[in-house]
Amino acid sequence: MLLQDAIGFVSGTPQFRITESGLAAAPAYVLYSQSDLEEDLSGLVDEGDRDTLDEKRRRIKTADSVVTAAAGDVVFSLLSGTAALVLPEHGGYLLTQNYVKLIPPETIDRRYLVYLINESREIRRQLRLGQQGSVTMKFTLKQLKTLELPALAPCERQGRIGELYLSVLRLNALKKRAAERETTMMLGIMREADRS
Repeated sequence: MLLQDAIGFVSGTPQFRITESGLAAAPAYVLYSQSDLEEDLSGLVDEGDRDTLDEKRRRIKTADSVVTAAAGDVVFSLLSGTAALVLPEHGGYLLTQNYVKLIPPETIDRRYLVYLINESREIRRQLRLGQQGSVTMKFTLKQLKTLELPALAPCERQGRIGELYLSVLRLNALKKRAAERETTMMLGIMREADRS
């Protein structure tokens, strides 16, 4: 079965078609980025100063109808070829043409779909084959739709696999964050000792 036969797709809004507005009533959107997708996949949002981070984020103000992410949506990046489950912190972000929302039926667990796209050897092989000979390293919607799905686990097992997968990614992200903090702390101690 092809992915297009199992789930629905909503492509992000092409940026060149968005008309920016100066009207006060026009809503402002934060553009969903690759770093947002990585945070969604790890389950951890950058703990830096939120006001500073928000200032750095790319925004667009428009009255146009645009595609936005909602918490719990499955988003696929055409840039990296990875999928993630959108965290509440990224709900309402504008999805550009670089992202596709995947809409599974009730019979496919969203977390399991993320696991399947990111970890299935067969799907990863198909994505790699589609890139061979390509000058740009961007995936296409057609390529995504024509992925052949492996046999799906039963519904109850899908939920357990998907939950475990996201828990493992979160645990790895927490370990990495702790190791980075420990390194920063140790380097600070060494610099202080070197000054004395």
